[in-house]
Amino acid sequence: MSVQTDSDKRKQISVRGIVAVENVTEVKKAFNRHLHYTLVKDRNVATPRDYYFALAHTVRDHLVSRWIRTQQYYYEKDPKRVYYLSLEYYMGRSLQNTMINLGIQGNVDEALYQLGLDIEELEELEEDAGLGNGGLGRLAACFLDSMATLGLAAYGYGIRYEYGIFTQKIENGEQQEEPDDWLRYGNPWEKARPEFMLPVNFYGRVVDTPQGKKWIDTQVVFAMPYDNPIPGYNNNVVNTLRLWSAKSPIDFNLRFFNSGDYIQAVLDRNVAENISRVLYPNDNFFEGKELRLRQEYFMCAATLQDIIRRYKASKFGSREAVRTTFDSLPDKVAIQLNDTHPALAIPELLRILLDIEKLPYEKAWDLVVKCCAYTNHTVLPEALERWPCSMLENCLPRHMQLIYHINFLHLQEVQKRWPGDADRMRRMSLIEEEGEKRVNMANLCVVGSHAVNGVAAIHSEILKATVFRDFFEMWPDKFQNKTNGITPRRWLLLCNPALSDLICDKIGDEWTVHLEMLQKLKRWAKDPAFQRSVMKVKQENKLRLAGLIERDTGVRINPASMFDVQVKRIHEYKRQILNILHVITLYNRIKRDPSAVITPRTVMIGGKAAPGYFIAKQIIALACAVGNTVNNDPDVGDKLKLIYLENYRVTLAERIMPAADLSEQISTAGTEASGTGNMKFMLNGALTIGTMDGANVEMAEEAGEHNMFIFGMRVDDVEALKQRGYNAYEYYERNPELRQCVEQIRSGFFSPGEPGRFSHVADVLLHHDRFMHLADFDAYIEAQEKVSQVYQDQAKWAEMVIENIASSGKFSSDRTIAEYARQIWGVEPSWEKLPAPHDT
Repeated sequence: MSVQTDSDKRKQISVRGIVAVENVTEVKKAFNRHLHYTLVKDRNVATPRDYYFALAHTVRDHLVSRWIRTQQYYYEKDPKRVYYLSLEYYMGRSLQNTMINLGIQGNVDEALYQLGLDIEELEELEEDAGLGNGGLGRLAACFLDSMATLGLAAYGYGIRYEYGIFTQKIENGEQQEEPDDWLRYGNPWEKARPEFMLPVNFYGRVVDTPQGKKWIDTQVVFAMPYDNPIPGYNNNVVNTLRLWSAKSPIDFNLRFFNSGDYIQAVLDRNVAENISRVLYPNDNFFEGKELRLRQEYFMCAATLQDIIRRYKASKFGSREAVRTTFDSLPDKVAIQLNDTHPALAIPELLRILLDIEKLPYEKAWDLVVKCCAYTNHTVLPEALERWPCSMLENCLPRHMQLIYHINFLHLQEVQKRWPGDADRMRRMSLIEEEGEKRVNMANLCVVGSHAVNGVAAIHSEILKATVFRDFFEMWPDKFQNKTNGITPRRWLLLCNPALSDLICDKIGDEWTVHLEMLQKLKRWAKDPAFQRSVMKVKQENKLRLAGLIERDTGVRINPASMFDVQVKRIHEYKRQILNILHVITLYNRIKRDPSAVITPRTVMIGGKAAPGYFIAKQIIALACAVGNTVNNDPDVGDKLKLIYLENYRVTLAERIMPAADLSEQISTAGTEASGTGNMKFMLNGALTIGTMDGANVEMAEEAGEHNMFIFGMRVDDVEALKQRGYNAYEYYERNPELRQCVEQIRSGFFSPGEPGRFSHVADVLLHHDRFMHLADFDAYIEAQEKVSQVYQDQAKWAEMVIENIASSGKFSSDRTIAEYARQIWGVEPSWEKLPAPHDT
């Protein structure tokens, strides 16, 4: 295994910034100052974690003056501000990303080296900020990076969960969930702002007064803001992510004092503070729990108060004054709803304008629609939020009144447009009447927004043709597409420095903010020397990952094998089972003829299953059981391995993406809204095996289908098969290899001590399979055979790798955010660099 020496690491400065001696000296002084005065330690007693915190505070010093200057600049210029509302932000670690974006990594590397400390060891001590489940939360994090890099006056708003997405442990081949106490040592990046603490009301009742409706007798919870800096790349812009934490009112219930139960009064504070205690760990299943509803409203109510306060207090013209009119609200405020989780922002903004600011209804509603926009992230029916009216009436009685009124006026418009069409009225209503009355939050978002977008071209077309068909017919101009993207700073510059250096050597470093410039690499796609350089970087990344896996699992893998990777949330629609069926097929072929020449493969599957999602947990257990059988069979040896990657998260993704050869994006066509893991793999030089689903379609357009391994049914084929009726037994009966795989799962071949352990998985495949695994099995196996064949020709493989990297420019979140800015928010991105402040 090749290992970089310290001098090698310190030579990698083209993407880390030039090392300046005077700056290195300043970093060392600041580091020692923080060790002594912030942490109250010296090097005799300091632990590695103390060194990490001293380093984080040192780097943070470089942020603070830029952060203050940026906010001063926004106050002076009074631009239109963008407010991104999301219940999830999957940020990962901040230290290295901050150093790269500020251009100080080279100086800090050198300073730590001179102090005799290993910066990589210290970076490993940072807790991941896992305030998200998967793609939706990670997208929000990438968007914040791009908004700062494009110079937008943008603010992220969310919840400061005390416990993020659970830590996954695999014990006896099964997922166990442990709390993610990510704040146990404190968070050096955040700044509490108790001076901006705001009240949020729940429950109570609504009364009529001469001045209008009044919401009274409420229970109050306070929202305490914690601000997190979001640095742009090399432009001195630092935006803010404000996360709200729930705090009980100071004057807790006095009746407890009167009854002498002081202790109970103190303990009851926890009930209020539970709102920000834990992230709900499932973003593709809607669960109608009241705590989740309270989380959603808590975030929206606190955020909108903050937005209105900032709007009123803004400097405008040549003087400072308080805005007393709301006429310019849409010119100064853009609110983006990241899925339906922040949908209550619509009735909440309406409530503020009507009940507090006393605007007439028509004016207030017009302002709400002009300010709000909605991004849809899924077409899966089980993921769409539908809150029981009874729960809303109890928890948020004024909002329920407003939703009824919004719906009444909306249905009047529908009736005018399509008189007598009762079925259309039912479909387009915000209130679903079948069974328990519920509010359809997606419909509320569409009605209350001026723009609605999907997150990949095919997804946006599916939305217009299915979920929102009636609304599209009513408001065709409201619907747009904004294909997702990823930040190239974290997903290439940070996670793959060797490949970044190689690219810089060929085309310079402007690609870091103009990713489309990677197209220039195409001229070297067939160049043997460049191919060798790219594949050498890939091999070094594979060696590094192999070492990590051996350390964590004890399994030694063959670094010369193809690294075949599927990492994402565990869900039936993502079809990890199809991947496992392929592994079993390969295993059976090796067992039939151990002497046959095959392309060695290491298959890696990783991801978390929602704790209550039984079949997803069964998929994890099956993957572990198959891996246990395959990895310990002497007939197989190094030809095939199946590794389950425990506790998949942002930090692990940063190790996996650069090392992968093959990226598995095999969802049933029409179910994956976009995907962003597919883009990260592509940018880091993995080839994709996938269906024509989500952003795979656009990846194939950019790179050419001949540079990917596309297989299986298209969206129309899936729809046609549904109409005909999908019969899994047809496929099972006619393919002996498939039949053998299913029977091995059913019979307990992979669980000899517990024969019926996976019978439910086989039962799902044969009787209850909404995602049609067996219909795509033959095509998938055929595509995998082609993958093995091409991998044998390393020159051809390398050419395809370079073509993929060169074609990934479209999938930068900078491009996505520029489109949102121009076409939804009405602001122009600025690549202007703010003046550099004097760092303290």
